Amino acid sequence: MTNDLSIFYLITQASLVVQLVMLILLAASVLSWTFILAKRKELRATIKLADQFESEFWSGGNLGALYKQITDDDRPAEGIEKIFIAGYKEFSRLHSVQGMPAIEKIANAQRVMQIELAREMDRLDESLPFLATVGSTSPYVGLFGTVWGIMNSFRSLSSVKQATLAQVAPGIAEALVATAIGLFAAIPAVVAYNHFTSRVDQLSGRYELFIDEFVVLLQRQAYA
Repeated sequence: MTNDLSIFYLITQASLVVQLVMLILLAASVLSWTFILAKRKELRATIKLADQFESEFWSGGNLGALYKQITDDDRPAEGIEKIFIAGYKEFSRLHSVQGMPAIEKIANAQRVMQIELAREMDRLDESLPFLATVGSTSPYVGLFGTVWGIMNSFRSLSSVKQATLAQVAPGIAEALVATAIGLFAAIPAVVAYNHFTSRVDQLSGRYELFIDEFVVLLQRQAYA
């Protein structure tokens, strides 16, 4: 007599604990892919916006006109635009203040941009901790299901006088499915986390560089 070792059969015949482990891992995998696709779309849009903004910023046009164009747009400002708006707005507000040293005006504008940068990085980092958690814990959750399944498989042999491989194989196979599902959930999460973290770090460096370059322009304007 042959045993049915199809994946569907192994899942349906697994113990309740192992099935719960599989369900948790499948749910984590679905959520991971949801976050992965959303984050990929978000980062691509953010990078495209940064490219467009920097192209306009360094085109030699008037910064006041660029500020008005962005703030008057029906689309809300995002990413690097918010950093520019924060810095330009603060500098313009303080520029007319009499008796305030120019270096303080520039320093205040720089601090405001750094605050906006921190907020932007917090936004871009959203969902990344979840991917890291899924990537680091899913194999262990799957391993728990495997150990539990193998333990139950060997316990069932306690009432058998002569154990054979055919008797223990289905139980071990269904237990190993939990480990396979754990790896299925973990591997994409780890790859996506590393990729997105690298892209976010690149954006952070790009924003920092923009702030430094913008401060230089403000210094020229303040001391002109």
